[in-house]
Amino acid sequence: MLELDNEYYSDEVKLIVGVDEAGRGCLLGPVVAGAVILPRGFSHPLINDSKKLSEKQREEAYKIIIDNAIAYGIGMCSPQEIDKMNILEASREAMMRAIRNMNYDFDLVVSDAMKLPNTGKPYIDLIKGDAKCSCIAAASILAKVTRDHICYELDKKYPEYQIAKHKGYVTALHVELLNKFGPIKEIYRFSYKPVKHSLNVQQTLF
Repeated sequence: MLELDNEYYSDEVKLIVGVDEAGRGCLLGPVVAGAVILPRGFSHPLINDSKKLSEKQREEAYKIIIDNAIAYGIGMCSPQEIDKMNILEASREAMMRAIRNMNYDFDLVVSDAMKLPNTGKPYIDLIKGDAKCSCIAAASILAKVTRDHICYELDKKYPEYQIAKHKGYVTALHVELLNKFGPIKEIYRFSYKPVKHSLNVQQTLF
């Protein structure tokens, strides 16, 4: 049970937004962030670090969060934006977009190890925050499930890359297929070393 959130509530802090991202280490697709305000005291066994849940559990948790959150938002940065600004800044920007898209006032931001000084409100960046705070865990689930759904759509469009299997992460299968077919301009992150290397192995597909 993740209860660190409870330590942050006070007379001045009544609404806490948790933020987290998914897809930083992936070679393709956007980096996706979630922002969530949960009701004070809300808990559920499935609201946990998304990496500790099965895909089926994450899908179920996603619905629970959507149904119970006071507010939530999703933000993304495209592969082109990642290449332009670097993955750290793109992840930060995706989180800021998620908070803005939430379109709801709040008193405090808690993030998974990301400094967010431009929200206009106090923030706390927690190491492994998704394993400590339920609102960050909820944000991580929204981000992960949203990104997975994007990968399934990309898989339908580019079946030869088997994106549904590796979700863009650096696996042996993914690197093999990337080197065989080359990176697709619209979806790959060309600033990442394995993608750069594949350009030397095979002509890029456009």
